[in-house]
Amino acid sequence: MRIRCLALCFAAAFAAAAQNYSGPRPPQTDLPYLKHAENLVPTEVLEAQEQKGKKDELTYVIAGPASSARTPLASPIFLLQTDKLVAAKLALYKLEARDGRREITFSPKKQPKTIRVELTRLNTDKLYRLEVDESLEPGEYALSAEGSNQVFCFQVY
Repeated sequence: MRIRCLALCFAAAFAAAAQNYSGPRPPQTDLPYLKHAENLVPTEVLEAQEQKGKKDELTYVIAGPASSARTPLASPIFLLQTDKLVAAKLALYKLEARDGRREITFSPKKQPKTIRVELTRLNTDKLYRLEVDESLEPGEYALSAEGSNQVFCFQVY
């Protein structure tokens, strides 16, 4: 009897895990959206410009003092429908707002901290959920794919 009950519990758990995602879907592919309950807010898509600094420093500059995509959530959740973008290559960085622009500096001695993001593939094809694992301080942030200057910016307020 216990084995049947256990088997039924496992079957119910697997059936629940196999259900299709039924929430809001991103209207555009290759663009992360901030999830606010049943609403999706597109991140700001920009191109970071490289500027050589002193010695071996490389600073990536993004126009504008603040992102138009804003969230009050300290641990935001994103939805991403991919076509060409590889979701697993996205990294999250905190940006510094200076002189009316946002920037981040890389050097051989000091690399900026990558903020951990958990990636979950939802049951539908190429639909991903990205969850920030830690609480973010208010400020400017960007998701960027490894090897690309394209950034997806947002602000936590």
